[in-house]
Amino acid sequence: MFRRQSKAMKITRMVVFTALIIALAGAVSVEAAILKINSDNNKLLSEMKEVNDNNDKITKEMASLETSLKEKQTQYQEQMKNRKIAYLTFDDGPSNHTGKILDILKKYDIKATFFVTGKPQLASTYKAIAEGGHILANHTYSHDYKYVYSSVNNFTDDVEKLEKFLTETTGVAPQPILRYPGGSNNTVSYSYGGKKLMDEILPVMKQKGYVAFDWNVDSTDASAARQSKDVIVKTVLGQANGQNHIIILMHDLDPKDTTVEALPEIIEGLKSRGYEFEVLSKDMNSYTFKKIP
Repeated sequence: MFRRQSKAMKITRMVVFTALIIALAGAVSVEAAILKINSDNNKLLSEMKEVNDNNDKITKEMASLETSLKEKQTQYQEQMKNRKIAYLTFDDGPSNHTGKILDILKKYDIKATFFVTGKPQLASTYKAIAEGGHILANHTYSHDYKYVYSSVNNFTDDVEKLEKFLTETTGVAPQPILRYPGGSNNTVSYSYGGKKLMDEILPVMKQKGYVAFDWNVDSTDASAARQSKDVIVKTVLGQANGQNHIIILMHDLDPKDTTVEALPEIIEGLKSRGYEFEVLSKDMNSYTFKKIP
């Protein structure tokens, strides 16, 4: 009987020992797991700190870049204010004189803006303007005051008709640049669409994406059927005085041969005063006599 108890005790000890080993192994396993979790947490915290440090660095760099950009924009605006820029613009063409105008511009390596109307018989001239690197801009297809200024719809239809015509004729869609026949503050529209018509047309065309331009130098070549060449030159150079940015109104029509004759003297006179020549662009601020809401 003693021997049986002794054997039972051995078995019990073994069971207890085994249980202790298992418990100990479990404890070690849990501790290892806890250590791994702590290690992973520390690694994650280190990575998060690195990300935060990088974010702070990027934020500071972005702030520095923004400050630098603002400084450069201010410098550019100041430079633009001080630059003397002339924009040569020709209304109502093309005409039999357009080729001569293009030759003069090519001679002086100058680009200009042509506010054209619709004249299918002169299709090749539109192409010559575009191929010369000049800007084809919208002056309505018909330039018929009675029609375009009878209603907003008539005006928009005529503008869109010219845009389609220019695209089909040259193969390139023109920039959405517009000059209103008679200017944005014309009074001729009163007779056909009423005194409020221009107030209705201007915001509609702006909403359609058109950038409108009037002028601040009038060559006066439309003040007479055939204005004197000398008067045209003197007027342009005189009105340019005191202005750094000038948009010059001239006309490209068959009777306006003196405008063509005056053009070289105008260019040379402005060059001698330090003017550079550029074209109007859809990316510029609109310039109109009448404020566009």
